[in-house]
Amino acid sequence: MREQILKPDWSFPAAPAKDYEYLVLSVGPHESLPEARRKITDHAEYGKWELQRTRIYRGGIHRYWLRRKVMRVQRTA
Repeated sequence: MREQILKPDWSFPAAPAKDYEYLVLSVGPHESLPEARRKITDHAEYGKWELQRTRIYRGGIHRYWLRRKVMRVQRTA
C-alpha cells in the first residue's frame, strides 16, 4: 500500500485545486482491501480527509483520492 500527499499548486493563481490538498492511496491486487478500508477510515476520522474518488484499474490496482481543505491563516501583528 502506497500513500502520496499532493500539495496544492500555489504557482498558478486561478487553479481550482489550490483550496485542497490530496492524499492518493494505491492498493495493489494482492494487498488486503479491508486493510485499505481501515486506512481510509482512519484518515477520514483523525486527519479530516474526505473520499473524493475511487478507481479500479486493469490488473486489480485500486486507487483512492482523499482530499481536505487547506486552511490559510493570516498572521496578526
